[in-house]
Amino acid sequence: MIQNKVIKGAFQVGLGATSYGMLATFVKLAYKENYTTAEVLSSQFILGIIGILLINYFRKTKKRDEVIKASKSNIFHLMLAGTSTGMTGIFYYLAVKYIPVSIGIVLLMQTVWMGVLLEWILDKKIPSLQKTAAVIIVLIGTILATNLIKTNIQLDWRGIVWGILASISFTTTMFTANRIAIGISSAQRSLYMLLGGTIIVLGFAIATQTTPYNINIFMKWGIILSLFGTIIPPLLMNAGFPNTGIGLGSIVSSLELPVSVMMAYFILNETVILSQWIGILLIIGAVVIMNVNFKKN
Repeated sequence: MIQNKVIKGAFQVGLGATSYGMLATFVKLAYKENYTTAEVLSSQFILGIIGILLINYFRKTKKRDEVIKASKSNIFHLMLAGTSTGMTGIFYYLAVKYIPVSIGIVLLMQTVWMGVLLEWILDKKIPSLQKTAAVIIVLIGTILATNLIKTNIQLDWRGIVWGILASISFTTTMFTANRIAIGISSAQRSLYMLLGGTIIVLGFAIATQTTPYNINIFMKWGIILSLFGTIIPPLLMNAGFPNTGIGLGSIVSSLELPVSVMMAYFILNETVILSQWIGILLIIGAVVIMNVNFKKN
């Protein structure tokens, strides 16, 4: 029974991570059609909220007595945590505007060592030798995956800065999401975090949209972006992580990296050389090393 729950949880987390991995390619395709970052993000979050509201409504009518309602404190903390979700979207989508998707996702994966650093600062936990080794491997993998060893590489510094900011914001999201209101349903948690993120996104859209808003984005890309970015992944990952645990869940969620790179390679025709694939494998290997307990049989 327990094993079935773990397998189901791993499958849910894997599907959620795969969905996230596809997202940046769709954003890049929307950019090619001259949609702005504000249009892409606002359509994704607005349609995402509508989708999550419908899911919560059907869940409530189906399981009227079983659903634990979120308290005012839960709602406030989840919305506050959700602001980092909105900022991650803003920073990441701005990053892939200036740099290839295959580089942007590698920068986002810097959450591996940033999470260790944040845990050290907030929880006063000195990183173990295992985690330290994983961090070193991630950094080596990043150098290879971003192709920095080539002297003639030309990456737009704006993309690098936005990518690093996205990873910092994503680290905050990951750190808080596993600690706040874990007693309520994944649909409710997703909804309130999404509401917090939407406030940030709409503020960004109002401040940066200088041309007339193209409402065609809602039907053209908004539905796809909301499904793969704000509906499917949070629901699946919030449902799957309690069954897998943080360790196995983190390993499975690293599927986002190869999926994102393969989507960029096959659909966007981005160049990905052998050393970059080696770097990607090193980063995934570091995630495994960080989350496997080698003392257990």
